[in-house]
Amino acid sequence: MSRRYRVIAPGRVNLIGEHTDYNDLPVLPMAIDRSVEIEFEVLDEPVLRLQTSLAGYGVARFPLNPDMGRAPQGEWSNYLRAAALGLLEEGLPLDHGIAGTVGGTVPLAAGLSSSSALVVATALALLRANGHEMDPLRLAGLMARAERFVGLEGGGMDQAVCLAGRRGMAVRIDFAPLRVGLIPIPDGWRWLIAHSLVEAEKSGAARTAYNERSATCREALRTLAGSWDEPALTYKALVGREGAVAAAATELDERVFRRFRHVISEARRVGEAQIALEGNDLHRFGNLMSASHASLRGDYDVSIPELDEMVGIATSAGAYGARLTGAGFGGCIVALCGPENLEAVKDALVAQYYARRAISGLETPGSPTTADRLFEVRASDGARVI
Repeated sequence: MSRRYRVIAPGRVNLIGEHTDYNDLPVLPMAIDRSVEIEFEVLDEPVLRLQTSLAGYGVARFPLNPDMGRAPQGEWSNYLRAAALGLLEEGLPLDHGIAGTVGGTVPLAAGLSSSSALVVATALALLRANGHEMDPLRLAGLMARAERFVGLEGGGMDQAVCLAGRRGMAVRIDFAPLRVGLIPIPDGWRWLIAHSLVEAEKSGAARTAYNERSATCREALRTLAGSWDEPALTYKALVGREGAVAAAATELDERVFRRFRHVISEARRVGEAQIALEGNDLHRFGNLMSASHASLRGDYDVSIPELDEMVGIATSAGAYGARLTGAGFGGCIVALCGPENLEAVKDALVAQYYARRAISGLETPGSPTTADRLFEVRASDGARVI
């Protein structure tokens, strides 16, 4: 049996359905053609040793046992530990370790799921090293729970699309139970990613803000379940209930109500967006993306002025729609274009956003370039071991 492998785990862009997965409501992302990769060899001892060329990231080394401990908050090895602990807690022995190098092309702290791709890649490497196999959806659910080790109360979108992505396909993901459906992306639809230059770190203040919104969603559901004497009330039931938002307005305080309204309206937009995608309706899908951004900005309070500015530039330049993608608080927007307007939208973002911030693509070696921050993505295959 070979002792050397390479595992490829794609990042993702969420087309619509933001902050709904941890409420067991649907999302519509796609895996992208930028990935996290681990080249590794199998070891005869239960230890993980991985390094990366990224500045500021040291060598990760720890034993593969339940007593491996936790690194200081914010250290990248906690994502590796999360994957290993998840497998161990599932009862899978990890008698063989891995040693190797982590690289890839997913921008870090951009809202494109580099962290979940790293978790999935580590899990696949450890499974291969130890001769284990696992159903992809089962592994996705396991890694979603495992990643909470880093302190973020996320849902299961990122891990599921990382494993279930297919070239040319958007992925409709539903929860409780976890299931996926593949939807072909029509010819001519173009997805443009633009980074705000504000990092969307899943630590510190951004992590706290993210977890606060998750907790607020639970608070809203508990309040309504009590007020309406429906102890088994779920967000799924509320999405399909006519008048649910209007009724909730009288039961929830203003901040909690706005969070609730976003969750319900966003879940409904996912269903409408799927119909638009299946019907090759660029205009309708784009309008839903723009409505999603407005809700994330006005009701969920996760946008920032830079993201709002970029959305405005993209849509004014002819994009069919644009929205922040990922948790917000920084990171990227995704703009829906066609072949006829893709370059015009790019040019507008360069001239009206990046050039004003001295990001021209001609910086000194090692600095970010426009090409690193503004790029088209295509739907990609899911994670795999070579």
